[in-house]
Amino acid sequence: MTAPGTTRPDTSTRSPWPALWALVIGFFMILVDSTIVSVATPTLIASFDADVTAVVWVTSAYLLAYAVPLLITGRLGDRFGPKRVYLTGLVLFTASSLWCGLTGTIEQLILARVFQGLGASMMTPQTMAVITRTFPADKRGRAMSLWGAVSGVAMLVGPILGGVLVDSLGWEWIFFINVPVGVVGFVLALRLVPDLPTLSHRFDLLGVALSAVGMFLLVFGIQEGETYDWGTITGVVTVWGLIGLGVLVLGLFVAWQAVNRAEPLVPLGLFKDRNFSLSNVAITSVGFAITAMAFPLMLWAQAVRGWSPTQAGLLLVPMAVLASALAPWVGTMADRVHPRILASTGLTAFVVALVWLSLVMSPDVPVWQILLPIALLGVANGFMWAPISSTATRNLPMSSAGAGAGVYNTARQVGGVLGSAAIAALMEARLTAELRVEGAVTGAGTAAVPDAARDGFSAAMSQSLLLPAAILVVGLVAVALYQRPRHLRTERAVP
Repeated sequence: MTAPGTTRPDTSTRSPWPALWALVIGFFMILVDSTIVSVATPTLIASFDADVTAVVWVTSAYLLAYAVPLLITGRLGDRFGPKRVYLTGLVLFTASSLWCGLTGTIEQLILARVFQGLGASMMTPQTMAVITRTFPADKRGRAMSLWGAVSGVAMLVGPILGGVLVDSLGWEWIFFINVPVGVVGFVLALRLVPDLPTLSHRFDLLGVALSAVGMFLLVFGIQEGETYDWGTITGVVTVWGLIGLGVLVLGLFVAWQAVNRAEPLVPLGLFKDRNFSLSNVAITSVGFAITAMAFPLMLWAQAVRGWSPTQAGLLLVPMAVLASALAPWVGTMADRVHPRILASTGLTAFVVALVWLSLVMSPDVPVWQILLPIALLGVANGFMWAPISSTATRNLPMSSAGAGAGVYNTARQVGGVLGSAAIAALMEARLTAELRVEGAVTGAGTAAVPDAARDGFSAAMSQSLLLPAAILVVGLVAVALYQRPRHLRTERAVP
């Protein structure tokens, strides 16, 4: 075992790239599943004769089970080895995907999605930790560009792939497709991912309990707030009381981490690295915006324009193509160029694209006028993921790779949860204002809106896009405050 505090990366002479490609397969699969179910919502309502609230839980259960354990699973990778934890999570995720496709009731599907989310939470931090522990600092940008490209593209591919599978093979195949991919990913990871030294950490059981309870209360309150109209859930328990209690428990968790003199679950010393702290702020805003922007855009495409799930998903093709094409080039530059320049370019493009979309979304706008700002979103995704990800972990000691990856991925996931809850509330409010009706979002995805309501619906959806644009400004300020990474300072000092 390696002593705590070691800072040396893996000294193996073999290239770390095959291992990263093997891990990326599973990572791509679990991120696609974060968005792939959204386009199947009307089909699931009909297939299970369920109400909208029950079907929303198919996604909520996955996101909750994914987000809550991330701090813990990142640390598990340090303790038991990232390869072992990743493979265990992949087996759980793949088996749960098969279970999802075979379920006969909506309750069984929700339960299966919980186990799917748990598997995803075990896998996600390990990919980032392996990059940190196997790539030297001056080569990590290219590796993070691949990781970042997968993060961005997977969230965009979900609606496209989901629409095609639902329209052609049925809703079950949005889950069955994971089984062969999971098997291939397991074999490749077993053969190609190195057995990295484990770290002799003591496990912070109280920290585990506080973080899990606090995250669950906070995330559950945020995601279910709109369901209960931000009021009473049951008895004297209110949505805001649940959120407040979650914040209080997380505050106790932070206090415990500060006084724990043994080995805390999240070493607060990580946040002494300015770039790590700023990267977490930035990725929270990005997670918020990526999740939030898809809802009004997809609802507008299906409800106002009357497009099928596949046609609506295909709107995102220019974004996915450009993001994939730019990411390798940006990743190479991330090892040589100040991350402030690259990340600021991406986030600025993101803000401009969302405002542009908001201005042009109307019932009869030509499709090409929608595709142009969506293409700019591809430029944004190509530029922002790699520099933010690589900057977050570049200066961390190897002993904290898992903990840092857990914090970073938790920030991204919590940003997504906040984005989902906030955009739903805003869309409902704007639809009420524009159409003078309540509950319009509930059935919006199941049929095209009447002609008389198309203008008002379009206005509500376009206005909603300004919220993620505003949140991204916070991320833009964060990356503008980046310090020059250590390896770039060293290079500049060499005569």
